[in-house]
Amino acid sequence: MTNDTPYDFIAIGLGPFNLGLACLAEPLDGVRSLFLEKKNQFAWHSGMLLEGTTLQNPFLADMVSMADPTNPLSYLNYCKQQGRLYTYYIRENWYLTRQEFDRYCKWAAAQLKNVRYQHNVQEIWHDPKRACYVVAGACGPHNTAFQLLTKKLVIGIGGVPYIPACFTKAEGAVEAVHTSNYLSNKANLQRCKNITVIGSGQSGAEVYQDLLLESERHRYTLNWVTRASRFFQMENAKLTLELITPDYGNYFYGLKPEVKHKVLDDQRSIYNGINQSLIERIYETLDERSHREAPATRQMTNLALKHCEYVSGSGQWALTFEHTQLGHHYIHFTDGLVFATGYRYQLPSFIEGIRERIRWDSAGRYDPSKSWAVDHQNREIYVQNVGLQSHGLTNPDLGLACYRNSRLLAELTGQDPYPCEPHTAFQDFAPAADSGFELLDGQGTFS
Repeated sequence: MTNDTPYDFIAIGLGPFNLGLACLAEPLDGVRSLFLEKKNQFAWHSGMLLEGTTLQNPFLADMVSMADPTNPLSYLNYCKQQGRLYTYYIRENWYLTRQEFDRYCKWAAAQLKNVRYQHNVQEIWHDPKRACYVVAGACGPHNTAFQLLTKKLVIGIGGVPYIPACFTKAEGAVEAVHTSNYLSNKANLQRCKNITVIGSGQSGAEVYQDLLLESERHRYTLNWVTRASRFFQMENAKLTLELITPDYGNYFYGLKPEVKHKVLDDQRSIYNGINQSLIERIYETLDERSHREAPATRQMTNLALKHCEYVSGSGQWALTFEHTQLGHHYIHFTDGLVFATGYRYQLPSFIEGIRERIRWDSAGRYDPSKSWAVDHQNREIYVQNVGLQSHGLTNPDLGLACYRNSRLLAELTGQDPYPCEPHTAFQDFAPAADSGFELLDGQGTFS
């Protein structure tokens, strides 16, 4: 299957970021876009759609509203079309549940004509004669070959589950799962006598609370372990949240790499913390069960996993930890093991065909321009889902997805269909020329 008319751009992958881009791109007159997804439908963290868990962003962080509040694919219009607008209004539900967000995304995706499912991109190369890129792969249930031409590319491949390097799979081992597959493995986990959850981000907290609520019924003991010094609550003070604005993103991009690294480490509790409401529910659950003869549960901080080995004779995992403050080492045996250790980006194999056209940083990662372009001319190949080290915490945040997609569309189309407000924060992240703070010379003296 071949298409000889180049698209203006082809986007690969359909997570929330590229789905939002597709929603904003489809109504644009004269813009030919196509979004390719290898799955047979939109799916978002299906292994973590736990009952009652919520997003960390307000409902306005949908696919379109922050760029175009009048767009028919907004969450509020979804409620209207579902006959639920008044119930949503009365419920006063500022934060959507994960299940509700997934339902909304599926609804929005179903409205689009510029999306193709079951399209597995396997190769990409540049055709200099036609001055465009060739996107090739297999599609449909019979893996029919296809080739498509496009002037520009948007690579929106998500991360893959990260498992600590010290872990090794073992034949016949009892459960050891990543949170991305938690729901499909939950029943097997709950047959264990004891379960250990490693990792203290939002996903780890959600899994711990879910297992904690049912521990008395299944009679397993439960441990929650983190290398962090505490279980971080997500910072959400108003002025702190201004660090998740376009203004701050522009400031952060201009910092030196070594400064960015320090800043990101300092901001960890903003983008990697736990909802206050979830922490409160966990504490309430712990307090309530303390009055009953419930199975033991512990929350352990400052423990860094150093070794993980399956002991076939005992049917358990032997976990070795180092205490990050005391320097002591500990061993712990567990039947069930859950890694809440996040995701890491893995370069897709199709990148090899265009590797020489892409700019890389010293660590072998994409080196995005301010507008998320990674080709040497900054006008042909763009990336989503990556760039924390270059663009900061604004990059992975759903609330900034509409802004990023509006800027991407300006680059991809040569238009600016969704202009952004000129100012998005009250505070200054560096003194402006009219601030009354004058810049000194390198010696700290007035010049």
